[in-house]
Amino acid sequence: MSNLANYGFTTTILHNDRQKSIEHGSVHKPVHNAVMYGYSDARELAAVFQGKQSGYRYGRQGNPTVAALEEKISKMEDAVSSICFATGMAAIGAVFQALLRQGDHVVSSVFLFGNTNSVWQTTAQQGIQVSMVDATDVAQVEAALRPETRMVFVETIANPRTQIADLRRIGELCRARGILFVVDNTMTSPYLFRPKAVGAGLVINSLTKSIAGHGNVLGGAISDTGLFDWASYPNIADNFRQQASVMQGMSQIRAKALRDFGASLSPDAAHQIAVGAETLALRMERESANALALATLLHEDERVAVVHYPGLPSHPQHALATELFRAYGALLSFELKPEIDCFDFLQHLKLAIHATHLGDTRTLIIAVAHTIFFEMGPARRAEMGIADSLIRVSVGIEDRDDLLADFSQALNAF
Repeated sequence: MSNLANYGFTTTILHNDRQKSIEHGSVHKPVHNAVMYGYSDARELAAVFQGKQSGYRYGRQGNPTVAALEEKISKMEDAVSSICFATGMAAIGAVFQALLRQGDHVVSSVFLFGNTNSVWQTTAQQGIQVSMVDATDVAQVEAALRPETRMVFVETIANPRTQIADLRRIGELCRARGILFVVDNTMTSPYLFRPKAVGAGLVINSLTKSIAGHGNVLGGAISDTGLFDWASYPNIADNFRQQASVMQGMSQIRAKALRDFGASLSPDAAHQIAVGAETLALRMERESANALALATLLHEDERVAVVHYPGLPSHPQHALATELFRAYGALLSFELKPEIDCFDFLQHLKLAIHATHLGDTRTLIIAVAHTIFFEMGPARRAEMGIADSLIRVSVGIEDRDDLLADFSQALNAF
């Protein structure tokens, strides 16, 4: 199999490692735990350091097993290159650290994962201006732009209320203004959606979630779609300007974030993620179908006040989700009627696991305001529409009838 260009998503991911020679005929790229790489010619090592020759120099900056995963992620996102990190948050932090300077301005969706919101607070304290807007409305994004705006940052489906940014129109706006459009694709995954289709220059994925899929490993990735003109970006250092424009952004990220801060993905983690990724499409189809069935059940139950899931016609961005995504994803949240205590309800569930994670094969459930968004405080939670009674569900691959029966019996307790 010498050319994967004409194959589908899963076939490409399954056979991508075999596009290059693998030691001893292995089907998967083996785990290389080496920290250092020796060369028989000192000039050859110098050429690798100077970027004149491909090769590995030190484990913190690159590794054959991690590189194989990076190529796999690039295939998933139809990207020109990818860089893997120890966690998804390390990938997000790398974008800010490597590409922003004091006095820069960023427009961000107000509907963000709690830790990403925390990073923006830290960034703002370091002299970078951040405008948080309702990104479901492109007019609010446009109104927030300034001459010093360097990037617009959004998530595809917001965690936990499932708001969907006006992705296509924001992409058009950024392209017209020459602004870097950064999209966190974690909640959809590259199987359900490719942000490149709406003009994203950089795409972020938490590999910990759906791409790995098994809850045993941490990882993150940044992918460059090749759409953004880095030659026009003012914050690229002179030494990276010597490279082709398409390589400048990622070269700076690899040096100034991965190398300098050291949030490197381990070879063992890369191998586990790569194996998990092979079943991404199968899992996302099953999880999305289960989530739609569960959201429908909850929506129709009189003890549930509201359900947030893009697959429901009642969702404000249902039409947009239908237009953009292959399916509606595995994330949903809901609020019970005021007379039902959310913790009392949670204790009646038998299958769903009380845990803070997303994209696992098992269904996970959590009371959001009291846990992962507690540190944010009531005012910020109110701004994001997170009620004290909000319950988040990451739907797994269980048999659908068993999953629905579990939630039904929990509801019937009230």
